[in-house]
Amino acid sequence: MAMIRLPQVMKETGLSRSSVYRLIKSGEFPQPVNLGPRAVAWVDNEVREWIDSRIQGARNNGETA
Repeated sequence: MAMIRLPQVMKETGLSRSSVYRLIKSGEFPQPVNLGPRAVAWVDNEVREWIDSRIQGARNNGETA
């Protein structure tokens, strides 16, 4: 299981720091894991799944019946 820090999360998602934390607060983004008193990281697979779900949602919303 790979862990990624905030700068990598921001790079992979294209989100700003404040957007990441806003989405976490609203329950729309994976929760970070505490690594120490002042350090957190995210499970890489959880972030990738979140990205994939956003892509699928965008594609499904673009379909016409």
